[in-house]
Amino acid sequence: MARTQGSHSVTTGPKVRAVALRLFAQHGFAAVSMRQIAREVGVQAGALYLYTPDKQALLFELMRGHMEELLADWSPPGGGPLAELEDFSRHHIRFHLDRPDLVFIAYMELRNLTPENFAVIEKLRGSYEAQLENILRAGVADGVFDVADLRLATMGLISMLTGVTTWFRDDGRLTRADVETIHWDMVRRAVGAAGGGAPLRAP
Repeated sequence: MARTQGSHSVTTGPKVRAVALRLFAQHGFAAVSMRQIAREVGVQAGALYLYTPDKQALLFELMRGHMEELLADWSPPGGGPLAELEDFSRHHIRFHLDRPDLVFIAYMELRNLTPENFAVIEKLRGSYEAQLENILRAGVADGVFDVADLRLATMGLISMLTGVTTWFRDDGRLTRADVETIHWDMVRRAVGAAGGGAPLRAP
């Protein structure tokens, strides 16, 4: 079968995902049609189905790819719970500031996943949350952290760190390094850890 004019397997697939990501973030998943995605990509609507079964598959692929990349991009560096908590906090901010559209749909479009796809994403999210919870648990066991509820602290810290993507601008008052360091200090205080002054690890 001849491929639709303007469609190239190596470049069009990633372009379809990039366009879908941008449109989902700008207009919301429900408001975006496959025809609109095709128009932005520059192919006929029917050609999209060479790259994805449907719009739901596109959303799921974007969310799953985001979580798999996040999980693959960080692992505990060692050095004890305090050092690992700092590394996790700084990495979380860096990773998410580079992907604001993915962060937006990862939280706002969960409701539009099918139950089967939702279960997959929830499992991946749980694996990531468990990394932070394990750091907090180790810190409590070592007497380094004072945390009343590990699960609540885990979700609260992730929410605070992820929230940076909603307001940070590179041309704003604070640099990325400033934001990392200030948030690390807030995280440290939130878990009752001693310290302060110069960051434990340079950004």
